Amino acid sequence: MENMQEVCCKVRNATYKLSLYDTKTKNNILLAIAEKIEQNKENIRKINVIDIENAKGKLSEAMIDRLTLTDSRIALMAEGVRQVADLDDPVGKVVRQWKVDSGLEIKKVRAPLGVIGVIYESRPNVTVDVASLCIKSGNGVLLKGGKEAINTNRALFEIIQEAIEELGLDKDIVGFVDNVDRQATYDMLQQAKYIDVIIPRGSDNLKKFVLTNSQIPVVASSGGNCHVYVEKTADLEMAKKIVYNAKMQRVSVCNAQEQLLVDEAIADKFLPDMLKTLQDGGCKIIGDETIQKYASDIIPATEEDYRTEREDYFLTVKVVKDYKEAIDRINANGSKHSEAIVSKDEEIMKIFTTAVDAGCVYTNASTRFTDGFEFGFGAEIAISTQKLHARGPLGLEQLTSEKYVVTGHGEIRK
Repeated sequence: MENMQEVCCKVRNATYKLSLYDTKTKNNILLAIAEKIEQNKENIRKINVIDIENAKGKLSEAMIDRLTLTDSRIALMAEGVRQVADLDDPVGKVVRQWKVDSGLEIKKVRAPLGVIGVIYESRPNVTVDVASLCIKSGNGVLLKGGKEAINTNRALFEIIQEAIEELGLDKDIVGFVDNVDRQATYDMLQQAKYIDVIIPRGSDNLKKFVLTNSQIPVVASSGGNCHVYVEKTADLEMAKKIVYNAKMQRVSVCNAQEQLLVDEAIADKFLPDMLKTLQDGGCKIIGDETIQKYASDIIPATEEDYRTEREDYFLTVKVVKDYKEAIDRINANGSKHSEAIVSKDEEIMKIFTTAVDAGCVYTNASTRFTDGFEFGFGAEIAISTQKLHARGPLGLEQLTSEKYVVTGHGEIRK
C-alpha cells in the first residue's frame, strides 16, 4: 500500500496536467465515467451488498439507506455526471477586465483551487459526485470515504480511474485513500505541500476533528440541524405539506428537518393533526410538556435534543412565543445549514431571511431543496456552513478561485 505522501504527490503532479485539459477533454472524461458506471452497475450492486451486510446491526435503518445503491440510484449517479458535463466550464471565465494608467491590461479570471481533499462518510455516491465536479472545475482530488462504504467507494474509484486511463489521460487526477483508520485521516490533514483545500463532509465530530488537526485550509461542511418555523399567519395546509416533506421525504440527509418550531397563536389548531400525521408516517416526536398535551407517546425533550441532528425518524418540536423567539432559537441551536419559515407576513419573512444565520434560508418551501441539482449547479461537493470562501451548495464555480492575468507591452515600473 502506498503511503500518504506518495498518494498525494501523484495527485499533485497529475493536477498540473489537468490544468491544461480543455473543456472538451474534461467533458469526454465525464462522459466516459458515466458510461462505465452504467456498464458496471451489476458489479457495483454486488460489492455494495458487502458493505450493507457489514453495516447491519451497526448502523440505523436510515444510515443503511444512505449506504445503499439501487439500480435507480446508480442510474442517477451516471446521469449526475452527464449533467456536470453539460454545465458551463467556470475555468478561465473572465470576471472583470480593465486597463490601468501604466498601460497594463488586467483580467481577473476564474481558476481551479488546485488539489482538493474530500473526507466523507457513508454515502458512496459522493465518490462519483465529488470526482466529476473536481474534474470539470480543473481540480485534482483526493478522496477519503468512511469505513462503512469502503468496498463500494473503492469499486467506484477504480471505475473512474479506468475510464480516464482508457482515454490515454492521467488517471491520478483522482486519488483514493484506501485506509479507513483515523490515523490516515490525520496524516492526510498534514499534507499541506500537496493538498490546497480540505472539505469534510459528514458529522459534526468529523468536522471538529478536521478543524482541530488540519494544516490545510478547510471549507467546513457540517451536519444539518435544520428548523422549520410555522409562523402564526401561515397557510396551515401548506405548512403541513412542507413540514412533512422536510422531515419525511428522506430522513438520512443533512437538509432534512430536525426541529419544528410552531407559533403559540396557532399551536392548538396546527399541532394535533400535524403530530398525528408524522407519527402515522413512522416518525417519533420529541417535545416538552407543552408538546405532550397535543399527542401521546411523546419522548420527553432535553436541551440537547434541540441541538441534535439525528438523521432518522425523530423530530423535536417546540412551541415559541413569536418569530423573534424562533429566530433566537435557530441562531442559538442551528448548524448554519438550512432554515425555513412558513408565513404570509412579508415583513416577518424579510426579517427572518435577514436575521437567520444560515447558508440557505427558505420562505414557504422545504429545506430538502438545499442540493446542487435542485439549485441548478449539477451535483455539489458539499454544503458549506461557513462564510469563507463560499457558502451553501458548493458547485463548479465555488470550486474555483480567481487569478489575475496581466498583459504588458514592455512596461516597467518607474
